[in-house]
Amino acid sequence: MTTTSPTKTSSPGLVPAPSPAAPGKARGRLRMGAGQQLRGGPFTYAALIVVGLGSVFPLYWTLVAASHDQQRVLDSPPPLVPGGRLWSNLQAAWDQAHLGKAIVNSVIVAGSITVATLFFCTLAGYAFAKMRFRGRNVLMTAVIATLTIPPQLSVVPLFMMMSDIGWGGKLESVIFPTLVGAFGVFFMRQYLIEALPYELIEAAKVDGASNIRIVWSVVLPVARPAMMVLGMLTFVQAWNDFFWPFLALSPQDPTIQVALGQLSASYTPDQSIVMAGALISTLPLLVVFVIFGKQIVGGIMAGAVKG
Repeated sequence: MTTTSPTKTSSPGLVPAPSPAAPGKARGRLRMGAGQQLRGGPFTYAALIVVGLGSVFPLYWTLVAASHDQQRVLDSPPPLVPGGRLWSNLQAAWDQAHLGKAIVNSVIVAGSITVATLFFCTLAGYAFAKMRFRGRNVLMTAVIATLTIPPQLSVVPLFMMMSDIGWGGKLESVIFPTLVGAFGVFFMRQYLIEALPYELIEAAKVDGASNIRIVWSVVLPVARPAMMVLGMLTFVQAWNDFFWPFLALSPQDPTIQVALGQLSASYTPDQSIVMAGALISTLPLLVVFVIFGKQIVGGIMAGAVKG
């Protein structure tokens, strides 16, 4: 008795599946595709150069204008190369606008607002993102709704409130109204919804951690990338704020932007000295970005990898 092995016959309506590629070839194609995505063409480099030059040119023009006298700045065509009056103009702007005291005040105001915003907005964002309590959605809607109110509407009652407290003309009147912002709460909530899994919180509770311990050991490390970005945005906004400090502070105790406004408030302001003052006010922001810029980018990349 003989047995015959069954032969494989392909049905006319079926197409045979392609044989899988070898692992080495597949990895080679993946590496080639990733390399093609990271390689930029001439148009990409040209666009980046144009954007970079456009971003740097205002700062460069400020340096050029601050290094000439007013007559040379107003010439047509204007100068495009720095001159030799930079140090004298910087000294004049420093003395006329009392920029030393103004910079100290701005550092105090912007630093206090940044630290308080990071603390309160992170706590509020965590509560709205991961904690369950009655009225959570209603409160979050109310917080977001405050973003639609123009700041100018609150100037008069806020000014009266600061005067009644006894903070009129003091730095506290600029710091305390902006210790926490709706944008920061919304920003941290949206980040923690995706970046902080419930499993981490439940594991910490199983280990016996309190709410404060959870915030310190679990929430803050996860929220670090978003906190760095929010801190940079908050510091820049507080440093550049002019409207409310101009109304709340006295001319003898201004912030840097109010001092620059006083420098250019004369009938015929010297534009070269004004530009020198603007250059001085920009340098602290550049220093902050140089010190913390790498940490911000590194934190963002770490958060993206974890996500």
